[in-house]
Amino acid sequence: MKNKILFLVSLLFFGAAISSVSAFGVKYSTEDNFKKELKVLSLNTWHEGTTVKGGFDAIVDVILQSDADIVLLSEIRNYKEVLFTPHILEALKAKDKIFYGSSLKTDAVILSKFPIESTTSISSESLIKCMIRLNKKTSVAVYAAHLDYTHYACYLPRGYDGVDWKKLPEPILDTEKILKQNIDSQRDEEIALFVKDAQIEREKGNLVLLGGDFNEPSHLDWTAATKDLYDHNGVIVPWHNSVTLKNNGFLDAYRVKYPDPVKNPGFTWPAYNTDVELSKLLWAKDADERDRIDFIYFYPNKKLSLTDTVIVGPTASIVKGKGVETQDGDTFLKPNGIWPSDHKGVLATFSIAD
Repeated sequence: MKNKILFLVSLLFFGAAISSVSAFGVKYSTEDNFKKELKVLSLNTWHEGTTVKGGFDAIVDVILQSDADIVLLSEIRNYKEVLFTPHILEALKAKDKIFYGSSLKTDAVILSKFPIESTTSISSESLIKCMIRLNKKTSVAVYAAHLDYTHYACYLPRGYDGVDWKKLPEPILDTEKILKQNIDSQRDEEIALFVKDAQIEREKGNLVLLGGDFNEPSHLDWTAATKDLYDHNGVIVPWHNSVTLKNNGFLDAYRVKYPDPVKNPGFTWPAYNTDVELSKLLWAKDADERDRIDFIYFYPNKKLSLTDTVIVGPTASIVKGKGVETQDGDTFLKPNGIWPSDHKGVLATFSIAD
């Protein structure tokens, strides 16, 4: 019976390339539910939580604990032909929480407490858009991203290759070489597609939000102030995609709230997850590979005001192959139970004006 239900839900979700999906037929008034505050959670699920025992249920718990209205999830695989989106909507419904879900079989997924009017793939499976109606006057174009993980060039100054993750004879400190490897990824093409599509939405008067796992740091974190920290080894890097977003007017929610990358580094990778073996968390075991690679961006609008941003997840990170507790001023929403990911998430709270 359960398989039949999942099959029917799958038909609902994938009957069209672009469609609106109700949460199991439950409809409700956005006017009644809109509280003029919008919480947005971005989280890499680490293969839908499958790497951690109880990980899927932990994803549900994190969503509930965050009280997010819009949830941007990445690293979705739809394992064994079980579609993740209807599966998690059903799990949330079992907890008396009704969400709508994006309707495409993609690596990035969007969940919303408010009706989703359409779902569109912007770049294959890695970047999607949902049009979400908050009330009669306000719609928001929400983009979820899981950008190309290859050519992870921030490893080069730390003495590791960003392509095969092998240790190098010595760190690469030439900014041009670092940026050359970075641009060889598909991340810049994906962000360019976002910028183009988002401009159309802005011209329509819609709010615009972007979040996800970018697999690339921010130029706001690799500055003169941090050049001798976190194994940056004296390098200052104008990372392509954060610069592109800045140049096109988008604001980094975490850096708007916490502009100092020394006092508030906001690391989201790699999380020290005590619910899995340490070996599963190690990539550059002799380096301090901490970085902020999970983001929420927004475009300034008189209707939209950022009120808060926090890191979601464990406070400790992996440093040179070991779990190290944070010593900085970051604010955390710590999980009540199991943590499902090797990333930490980001939770941004916005005030929405009429």
